[in-house]
Amino acid sequence: MINTLLIANRGEIACRIMRTAQRLGIKTVAVHSDIDQHASHAKLADIAVNLGGTKPADSYLRADRIIQAAKASGAQAIHPGYGFLSENADFARSIEASGLIFVGPPASAIDAMGSKSAAKALMEKAGVPLVPGYHGDDQQLDTFRAASQEIGYPVLLKATAGGGGKGMKVVESERDLADALASAQREAQSSFGDARMLVEKYVLQPRHVEIQVFADQHGNAVYLHERDCSIQRRHQKVVEEAPAPGLSEQLRKAMGEAAVKAAQAIGYVGAGTVEFLLDARGEFFFMEMNTRLQVEHPVTEAITGQDLVAWQLRVAQGEPLPMTQEQIPLHGHAIEVRLYAEDPDQDFLPASGTLTLYREPSTGRGRRVDSGVSEGDSISPFYDPMLAKLVAWGETREQARLELLDMLRNTSVAGVKTNLRFLEKILAHPAFAAQELDTGFIAKHTAQLLHKPAELDSSFWNLAAKAWLLTRPAGDDCPTPPALWQQLPGWRAGLPTQSRLHLRCAELDQVFSSVSLNNASYCPNSELLTIDEGAQKVRYRAVRKGADLYLNWHGAWQQINTYDPIEEAGHAQQSAGGLQAPMNGSVVRVMATVGQQVEAGAPLLVLEAMKMEHSIRAPTNGRVKAVFCGEGDLISEGTMLVEMEESE
Repeated sequence: MINTLLIANRGEIACRIMRTAQRLGIKTVAVHSDIDQHASHAKLADIAVNLGGTKPADSYLRADRIIQAAKASGAQAIHPGYGFLSENADFARSIEASGLIFVGPPASAIDAMGSKSAAKALMEKAGVPLVPGYHGDDQQLDTFRAASQEIGYPVLLKATAGGGGKGMKVVESERDLADALASAQREAQSSFGDARMLVEKYVLQPRHVEIQVFADQHGNAVYLHERDCSIQRRHQKVVEEAPAPGLSEQLRKAMGEAAVKAAQAIGYVGAGTVEFLLDARGEFFFMEMNTRLQVEHPVTEAITGQDLVAWQLRVAQGEPLPMTQEQIPLHGHAIEVRLYAEDPDQDFLPASGTLTLYREPSTGRGRRVDSGVSEGDSISPFYDPMLAKLVAWGETREQARLELLDMLRNTSVAGVKTNLRFLEKILAHPAFAAQELDTGFIAKHTAQLLHKPAELDSSFWNLAAKAWLLTRPAGDDCPTPPALWQQLPGWRAGLPTQSRLHLRCAELDQVFSSVSLNNASYCPNSELLTIDEGAQKVRYRAVRKGADLYLNWHGAWQQINTYDPIEEAGHAQQSAGGLQAPMNGSVVRVMATVGQQVEAGAPLLVLEAMKMEHSIRAPTNGRVKAVFCGEGDLISEGTMLVEMEESE
């Protein structure tokens, strides 16, 4: 029996596994890096072990340290979560060789399916339809070039190990292949310790539909229905739902049975996901099998009423599956969104910093939040940018959609840029409501999903001034109508009017000499600012945190504070020709050299943040005047990287 379980992961999945294990009476052990010692998963566990280091390669990818931690803490089993070492066959073998239980499939199954190339070869032999591609061992550029020419552009480069969109690039033409391949290989090596790649035809307008499978040590295997994960950005899932909309019972059964056959063919044990591309004609093509629990498993739990982590733990202890295929229920519909620390308006660049404001919506009655962060946490550039998963269930898809929209509108995050507003726009989009889904959804509707945020006009600034004055520290009760000295009317007894309020938001400044609060009130308990406009009363969310005010303006949280104009006067302006780091990260490659003449769009250097690479490119034709960083440097957002001067 498993009495103590070590979770070899971090973030929301580690917290989620711990809660289930503790509910089953199992003691939990968390492992963490140096910078994660105060993270939620480390605080939630019964025992926390520091692996050291900051980057994954120095902590969560160190199998030897994880196994040592398990032995030192008295754990009988190790749960890998998802990501990091969860699909590493050598890790599974090392655990088994150490006399511990690996809460996952046998190493042989990971070998068979963990490599996308090997999995495709196996499925091809079994007669499962495949997307045309090259999955061989030769990793030379010329081999990929020849394969891509034969397949026809556009093509998709994918890391053979791992998933989650890491090490994945769409290549539109041969001229882009070399750079894309090199970048994808670096990402794969950084994320999975394995740089091997495959290439396949990029299928246009497909749906991404996956089947949740489960198998035990007694030869039993079932599928727990399917999930639609078509809405993606950078090949990473953003919205998932179960069951997949619009599938016939015949197609649902055919895909489920194919997935079970794939699992049985390799002697699979535990939770796994078989992923398919589904075209408009109802034909499906095998993509890969993830030999682990998936981020989106809560939607499957919602429609079946089952705890998949509890299933994993029971199967790992040798128990049979708790249900047969005929017994697995399917009730209602569930939708999940992934809340990321990223900037959708800047091509989804990962964001890092401090969660100065973090409020989750209420849960229960079909509403669920899985998170691994709390207010005040620091979001590091070294790990995946997901903060939480928000899940809603309803009797119908429309009920689930509206419930999730309400959850998003009652989620508050500030201090770090997130995709919160972006998620709300997806759920509210008519095409999503009409079930018009494919993997190009975000690209197709970019104009509606990524339009400019609401302008900070005079209405905003007037509201901000009222909110600033009304949210100044006061008693716990809702305030009475403000007294004269609580306002900013600019009145002074026997002296000229001289009052000033200097506010700053989004690098914009506004000065007020008079602010009336006669039509405004604020209740600290509900954090609602009410403006009485006569015919109607309009309410806004406003939260005061120390020296900062967070005001929700047209669905986006704006951070407001005051400034001293005298101190500001002496600040120097930065060089107009300087290129700054758009996010925290590390420099993995520098191509620019001082004196080099470059064309607009030419790559100057490559940054890595949260296991994804981002190229910094020349904005115009010009000459490189100075380079302020080197490969391996850790840099902060706003750091000057390269100075350019335009060509005459």
